[in-house]
Amino acid sequence: MALDHRLTPEHEELRRTVEAFAHDVVAPKIGDLYERHEFPYEIVREMGRMGLFGLPFPEEYGGMGGDYLALGIALEELARVDSSVAITLEAGVSLGAMPLHLFGTEEQKRQWLPRMCSGEILGAFGLTEPDGGSDAGGTRTTAVKDGDEWVINGSKCFITNSGTDITGLVTVTAVTGRKADGRPEISSIIVPSGTPGFTVAAPYSKVGWNSSDTRELAFDNVRVPLANLVGQEGRGYAQFLRILDEGRIAISALATGLAQGCVDESVKYAKERKAFGRPIGDNQAIQFKLADMEMRAHMARIGWRDAASRLVAGEPFKKEAAIAKLYSSTVAVDNARDATQIHGGYGFMNEYPVARMWRDSKILEIGEGTSEVQRMLIARELGFAG
Repeated sequence: MALDHRLTPEHEELRRTVEAFAHDVVAPKIGDLYERHEFPYEIVREMGRMGLFGLPFPEEYGGMGGDYLALGIALEELARVDSSVAITLEAGVSLGAMPLHLFGTEEQKRQWLPRMCSGEILGAFGLTEPDGGSDAGGTRTTAVKDGDEWVINGSKCFITNSGTDITGLVTVTAVTGRKADGRPEISSIIVPSGTPGFTVAAPYSKVGWNSSDTRELAFDNVRVPLANLVGQEGRGYAQFLRILDEGRIAISALATGLAQGCVDESVKYAKERKAFGRPIGDNQAIQFKLADMEMRAHMARIGWRDAASRLVAGEPFKKEAAIAKLYSSTVAVDNARDATQIHGGYGFMNEYPVARMWRDSKILEIGEGTSEVQRMLIARELGFAG
């Protein structure tokens, strides 16, 4: 496959549209919302009207008929300005709606996807548990059949988009049986918001992503119809591995956007800020730091676009997605640190976007697979066990 990642006219038009939206709509509002830890409902509604939540889904379900590359482009442009807004889109699409698109029944798709594609409701993906973390296969939440219903008990943590006023459902993973060797069979089940026994905790107090909704969930004898099963019973583990593979591309695009945003803000600051009678950008030490930051963002962009292109083409992409996620999250942290250094004392002030980017960057090395997990995946693709 030729590594030509120049955008088509359609993709470039999308990029320009989201870039303008991010600068004209998101940038003026998000700083205050972020400091108040408020969810950006108005911004999310506008994103819904633009069709961003429906980018990779078929038009018959209310989507835009685009692809995963289009989603990545939108995420990168949003994250150049703010990651809370970007992760709301990423989680709403790749974690909330994508499981239904890939594995849901026709009835489930028609019931949920049109409202999710329009941004009317958000979906969440209930995978991580308090004692699980990277051990996603260690699920303890259970779902037992009782007549024509599932009875769900357990808890989830760190779940994005799970407690907003417009959250419509959470797709949760639960143990629904045991294999012959005693290992758990895990399935995915839709739990609509407001279902009796389904409790959403107060938002976490987080270091970053302060305008993103993140909660702990509890399930106490929650009853939902057997028809709420997503995909095949006992295939939930394999399903969410596929979801996470794709999600790593989206997170990589988001991380690339943050890394590029650090460049954008630092170049602007270096040209305006004067010390010793001249702009600090005249100093070669600053220029070299900016050159390194631009290099990192550029290579991260090539990485996620390569993985996305393979996904769109129907080619294997697991290794490339892990590489992209690992590299882009690393350079996001590096660029955020360097951007803060270039800004000096002002970089430590929350009124400057780079302070927000610094706070938002670290989670990118943890969420949707830690850096250590990415190295494990890459090593496995190279033929090593473990």
